[in-house]
Amino acid sequence: MASDGFKSLLKEKTSEAEKTVLSFLPEESGFQRDVAEAVNYGVRSGGKRLRPILMKEAFLMYGGQDPAIDAFMAAIEFIHNYSLIHDDLEAMDNDEYRRGIKTTHAVYGEGMGVLAGDALLNLVYEITSSQVMDSPDMETMKRRALAQHILADKAGINGMVGGQSADLSAEKRGEASEELLLFMDEKKTACLMEASLMAGAALAGASEDDIRSMEECGSAMGIAFQIRDDILDVTGSREEIGKDAGSDEKNGKMTYVSVYGLEECRRKVEELTDKALSILKDAGGDPGFLSDLIASLSGRSK
Repeated sequence: MASDGFKSLLKEKTSEAEKTVLSFLPEESGFQRDVAEAVNYGVRSGGKRLRPILMKEAFLMYGGQDPAIDAFMAAIEFIHNYSLIHDDLEAMDNDEYRRGIKTTHAVYGEGMGVLAGDALLNLVYEITSSQVMDSPDMETMKRRALAQHILADKAGINGMVGGQSADLSAEKRGEASEELLLFMDEKKTACLMEASLMAGAALAGASEDDIRSMEECGSAMGIAFQIRDDILDVTGSREEIGKDAGSDEKNGKMTYVSVYGLEECRRKVEELTDKALSILKDAGGDPGFLSDLIASLSGRSK
């Protein structure tokens, strides 16, 4: 059970991340105002802002001082939200609710939902490339360029998009295996956790070995997070998780629960969380709040 002190600090850090992310949203004006409104609706619809917080904590852990961290925090959240907007589309999971409210395409239509996701992903590279170009010196430019490369790699065909593609193909063909499940969840969920920690460390000037440690930590944490999400899809209610429970089963999706069962899934969550914390402990820098945050995710209710 998380302490009151941790909960208070998490609330504070979530509020700070929220302000940072929202400050990079587009203006709702001009002939393109409809897509800007859809973009802003998707981002403002709630969420824990977990990935920007993870990035900032890794950044601080390695003594980061680069003001570009704000733009990269917004960027990782925009990647996450674009993926959710597209994931909810009729051609994908066809979800009408997320975080307790109507999904973007349910409010603005399928076409505008597609465009909103496209716009968010492009906004990621607009705001991060501007930080690279505005670097005050070569060393800072290299750090920012590395952080941008990490985001692109972990979000693309060899990362999140690749995992979503494998998920769609498996559903269409009726494929199911433990190897495939691990690949999908590593790519679909863990990759953005990895990107958050790695980019934060890169912006701070961490060593290649430390950045690799952040990748390993994010992988273990991300898979534990996905398993916990699969558990909640079975045991939670709309009030708890913000959408209809049982959507994975309804869509015929292979999940950790369908493969291993609830009890084994709970054991795996604990095992992977312990692994992530162990990696973090051995990594360079002072993890501080980051350790408490990772530990708290194993018992989340939404």
